[in-house]
Amino acid sequence: MGSSSPNRELVFDEVRKCWVKATPEERVRQKWLRRMVYQLEYPKELLVVEKELKELPHLKGMDVPNRRLDILCYGKGIEFPLLLIECKDERLSARALDQVIGYNHHVRACFVAAVGHEEAQLGYFNADEKKYVFYSVLPSFKELMLWVKR
Repeated sequence: MGSSSPNRELVFDEVRKCWVKATPEERVRQKWLRRMVYQLEYPKELLVVEKELKELPHLKGMDVPNRRLDILCYGKGIEFPLLLIECKDERLSARALDQVIGYNHHVRACFVAAVGHEEAQLGYFNADEKKYVFYSVLPSFKELMLWVKR
């Protein structure tokens, strides 16, 4: 599991394999990464943390905004990323959901989520309703993969 440095100004990111500044948002990010890996069984090797959109393999050479995503999880055997997550050090709001939806316009993940200290909102685009639908949950990796393969 991740741990803090003795001076509490840094936290170890197990996915990036380095120490990073322990900002309030970074603490939320690390909390969810640990939960995803150790409780919800997301494979570490399929997780991407704090990357610019232009650095993503499936977006190379495309005209994308100069923005960084918080967490992205690729799926096994699917064409596009599985889950895009925006981390917030505040109560989740419509603005946070709009932000992750905006990023997903370029990323094209099957699912999006916004997470805070103790809350998560998972969404997907419902083609029948022509809008994103959100639920107060972050499912396991296996559950998301089952939903994608249906």
